[in-house]
Amino acid sequence: MAHTAGNGVCRRCGTCCRKGGPAIHIEDRRLVDDGILPVRDLFTIREGEPAHENVRGHIAPATTDIIKIKGTGGSWRCRYLCAETNTCRIYTHRPLECRVLSCRDTTPIGATYDRNRLTRKMLLETVPGLWELIAAHQQRCDYGTILALHARLKKNPAPEASRQLRETIIYDRSCRQTLVEKGRIDPHMLDFLLGRPLTQTLPLLGITA
Repeated sequence: MAHTAGNGVCRRCGTCCRKGGPAIHIEDRRLVDDGILPVRDLFTIREGEPAHENVRGHIAPATTDIIKIKGTGGSWRCRYLCAETNTCRIYTHRPLECRVLSCRDTTPIGATYDRNRLTRKMLLETVPGLWELIAAHQQRCDYGTILALHARLKKNPAPEASRQLRETIIYDRSCRQTLVEKGRIDPHMLDFLLGRPLTQTLPLLGITA
């Protein structure tokens, strides 16, 4: 993100960029369509997935898809930040959140960050077969259902709930393998198409995958 001072000029401190890339909004769709933001550089926080809201400072289930720019170097640092110079490699085409963020006034970003988010459906609904698989995955791997199963297991380790949770994790892995092996999808696109693997996200929720 572009960390701007009150006069709208970026101070090039790189602070916000190191905290994570921006979420992508409908106003940014042309950046994806034109390849300025290739989908291999994006990942999806799926609807229902607990997510940290940087602006409001708490964790809450995502109400829609949140498509974000991936980090780099094993950190959340936006992959478009040039760490040596604290400059953005796509500054003239930076996303909406980067354009409105000011380090002295967070009102504009606060009014923007959870509005008009771009979703996978908007981008992929017309792709034959692909959207149907993504929609089926979203339904089968719904975080609300997963958390409910986990709550049941904490109260009573019933074999049925354990089996359902295990099958959900297996299904998530199977979908990813299918897209790569049969759909010839670039593996780097999976975090965008299906969100992060359950084997990565469930431990963050205290669930042993």
